[in-house]
Amino acid sequence: MNRLRQKYLGVRYVLDRILAAVILIVISPVLLIIALIVLCSSGQPVLFRQQRIGRHGSIFLILKFRTMVEGAERIGGGYMPVGANLITPIGKLLRKTSLDELPQLINIIRGDMALIGPRPSLVDQYQRYTAFQRRRVEVLPGVTGLAQVTFRNDAPWSKRIALDIEYIDRTNPMMDAKILVRTLRKVFSGSGVLTDQTADQVDDLG
Repeated sequence: MNRLRQKYLGVRYVLDRILAAVILIVISPVLLIIALIVLCSSGQPVLFRQQRIGRHGSIFLILKFRTMVEGAERIGGGYMPVGANLITPIGKLLRKTSLDELPQLINIIRGDMALIGPRPSLVDQYQRYTAFQRRRVEVLPGVTGLAQVTFRNDAPWSKRIALDIEYIDRTNPMMDAKILVRTLRKVFSGSGVLTDQTADQVDDLG
């Protein structure tokens, strides 16, 4: 990545944290309502925490509203349910509208994530990356990104990673603006969100 892109991202990361803090304050009533709905319909915990890979391979805990049954990871769930449908009824709505991602505003404020960038990888997936694919962690992971708005979750990992690396090589203010617009369109349309895939359909890493 050239110095101009590095400087741009450095400034944008600072602005991301400020913007995330402002948004968190403004939408706090919405977050409270969602938390209460999850609590009443699915019980505790309200938040889902999972280890993910951050910039330069560091590990952090990503935050989401819980959309799967409690203990889903132990019985076949993870980034995406496997086999039995482990997503709760309210979880399906939260995933379709991407409202489950809102707690990641806290991750942005902490400096774990950015508004735009590659989606943070699972630890197991990162360990199977090729040298080329590991370029994906040259930047902070994002709440949304080029691969996210292009494929959502209906493409294998290799294709998403390749597009993420393309974003890293081409990142600029205009591209980020387009990604934000496309994100809003995807969220409102609810397109590209699949909940019945198996690991074999999406995980094509070595």
